Amino acid sequence: MTVREETPPAVAAPGPASPARGWLGVAAITASLFVFLTTELMPIGLLTPLSESLDVSVGAAGLMVTAQGVAAGLGVPFLVAWTRRVNRRRLLTALLAVLAVGNLITSVAPGYPLILGTRLVMGFASGVFWAIGVSMAMRIVPERHANRAAAVVMSGISVATVVGIPLGTLLESATDWRATFLIWAGLSALVFLAVALAVPSLPSANAVPVREVFELPVRNVPLRVVLVMVALFVLGHFGAYTFVRPYLEERASASVGFVTVVLIVFGVGGAVGNFVGGQTVARSPRGSFVGGGLALVGALVLLLTGGAHAAGVIAAMALWGVAFGVVQLSQINMTLAAAPETFEAAMSLNTMAYNTCIALGALAGGLLSDHTGVSGAVWLGVVLVALAVTLRATTGRRPPQVPAAC
Repeated sequence: MTVREETPPAVAAPGPASPARGWLGVAAITASLFVFLTTELMPIGLLTPLSESLDVSVGAAGLMVTAQGVAAGLGVPFLVAWTRRVNRRRLLTALLAVLAVGNLITSVAPGYPLILGTRLVMGFASGVFWAIGVSMAMRIVPERHANRAAAVVMSGISVATVVGIPLGTLLESATDWRATFLIWAGLSALVFLAVALAVPSLPSANAVPVREVFELPVRNVPLRVVLVMVALFVLGHFGAYTFVRPYLEERASASVGFVTVVLIVFGVGGAVGNFVGGQTVARSPRGSFVGGGLALVGALVLLLTGGAHAAGVIAAMALWGVAFGVVQLSQINMTLAAAPETFEAAMSLNTMAYNTCIALGALAGGLLSDHTGVSGAVWLGVVLVALAVTLRATTGRRPPQVPAAC
């Protein structure tokens, strides 16, 4: 059965909010993404002082990231469905309150078990944000700017990568890790106020009960195709990206400084990709995904063939970042096109698949690295992203109209 594609319908604005307030709201939602993502990834740059202070191994300290990511993925379909009648502005402010309090508890917690439990709760809040944040931004601007609003929000990923994580590490070096989380608690509180003041009231538009959430991909063939495609892409991308540093250290004898520069180049490329995607996705989400996916495969092949030279590495990582930014925005728009009447529920499944596959991709890449060398993780990325592109390219052009779940 082929799946036809259409440009995703814009999500209707909620009412008489002015365009200026709409874009202020988009900025507040983008800031929300920034604080959620940096909070989730912050321990990566703080593992050594965290493990020493809490008297746990580095691996155990790393579970702070794993626990939050797993909770974000597995809990989101249930939480989005259970809060389906809650005004989305009120829900987002509640999620930010959880984030602020969670960072505060982390900064003063006497021991590791309390911190790990707090991170689990914060993970649930993070997952719900990923399911509702983009659709909120698309609803509060004029219809013709919906895709641009989504691109602006997704740019928060690049900002968090380029600025947030290094800033957290810098703050820790100037103070300590507890002060860093305390500062992030204050920043989360400021974003809470920004959302409360700038985002207009947003009654829940299309959330559905839990049972119907999991029935969506069974009844909705286009959505099922999109979810499989997202799973393949995420498995491939993160299977390779997780092992960029050891790959560069092995192939190019890269220093820590050079790896840092390369990761910043990737983040800047992602911001460029979000901008490019904002221009192309409105015309063709399918074409943008296929083009971005092919560029990502090309970047990985370039890394494999030119990874021994600094210029080749920088070119490959820049292209990888741009391609990733385009694909990220494309897959969100394809989710909207596949399930326009149940977008939040579909995004909750997308979030569950995405976060689960991050962990599985890293696991698969690690197994290949241990048994075939680090380049095996990069080849895994080539194969799986190519499969995702092939699936998208061969499932037709226009998804059929899918009746709303009832």
